[in-house]
Amino acid sequence: MYDNDVAKEIVSQMLAAVARVQRRASGITSPNDFVNSEEGIDKFDAIAMMLIALGESCKNLDKVTRGQLLPIYPQVDWKGVMGLRDIMSHHYFDANAEAIFTVCKKHIPAIKPVLETILKELS
Repeated sequence: MYDNDVAKEIVSQMLAAVARVQRRASGITSPNDFVNSEEGIDKFDAIAMMLIALGESCKNLDKVTRGQLLPIYPQVDWKGVMGLRDIMSHHYFDANAEAIFTVCKKHIPAIKPVLETILKELS
């Protein structure tokens, strides 16, 4: 078994990161919004940091739960979440605005209810 309280804390942190990404991306209507202004670039940078944090927390959650928790929720590509963290951390200047836009608008909204379910089931 694993430490349930630690797992809940990590999931709570992940939900906070998701909320920040959604808030920061709320005014973004196209990938170009990330690159056409200093404000857009700043939003891209801030979102990238939260995506890195989300991926790192995902790795920590998997480690803390000894790989037992995330496979229960296959509707999320957890390896993709972790992989995005690696790409953003190691190849930031190669990051594609279109890909990050898709993550913000498609994948992040899909992760949120799963994380909420995990948190509820851990409580």
